[in-house]
Amino acid sequence: MPARVLDKVWQYFDSAGPLVGRPWPIAYRHDEATRIDTLRGFGVRAFSSMLYPHKPDMAAWLNSWAADFAARTPDCLHTATFYPEPGAGEYVSDALRAGARIFKSHVQVGDYSPDDPRLDAVWGLLSDACVPTVIHCGSGPAPGRFTGPGPVARLLARFPRLPLIIAHMGMPEYSEFMDLADEYDNVHLDTTMAFTEFTEEQIPFNPAERPRLIGLQGKILHGSDFPNIPYPYAESLDALARLDLGDDWLRDVAFHNAARLFGIGPR
Repeated sequence: MPARVLDKVWQYFDSAGPLVGRPWPIAYRHDEATRIDTLRGFGVRAFSSMLYPHKPDMAAWLNSWAADFAARTPDCLHTATFYPEPGAGEYVSDALRAGARIFKSHVQVGDYSPDDPRLDAVWGLLSDACVPTVIHCGSGPAPGRFTGPGPVARLLARFPRLPLIIAHMGMPEYSEFMDLADEYDNVHLDTTMAFTEFTEEQIPFNPAERPRLIGLQGKILHGSDFPNIPYPYAESLDALARLDLGDDWLRDVAFHNAARLFGIGPR
């Protein structure tokens, strides 16, 4: 994120605000260059810049910053975002023409419904372009006015080919969002913070649902929320290994699924 935006995000986590609700020490509170070097040191082949607006007249500026960041950081997937406001279709179209490969929607922070009619043009463009959106739409860590599977189900009923990546496995509505991934070909899930000891304390994944993760092997992507995590990065991978779903499952989730989705070839 732009430095001044990330600083405000860190201040919010430091205050354990209402959307956090518990102490949340930032594990990688470093400058931009150090954060990028850290990811590369972990062996990360590609990453995104998960930026999102919380009010109108912010998304286009964020998209401009993200385009510049991607241009000077070749291992960052060109990321963009949007907000339900006049002109959203135009700046999303501009971002697509500029090469955006992934978008971010944060229903909880933005306090909007994903099926808001003001986003119809946006979803139409992203569906036609087959460019995925990582969408934080589950009700964790605290519910919002528009979180939960209902609004997303209504959205997908109107745009059934829309590529979505459900952030955080949709926690705490894990089962309902796995249902949507089963139903719609282009719906994926990411594992951000899911299955970690930190999350299992308060938003546990039902062990009885674990076999469903095997059935969704090709539709689950590793996510981390780096740098804004309260534990070491490796915990996001250790948590997946602890599921004990096999090496092939782990390889697909940690690398192959995202490599296929974003066209990331071998070194």
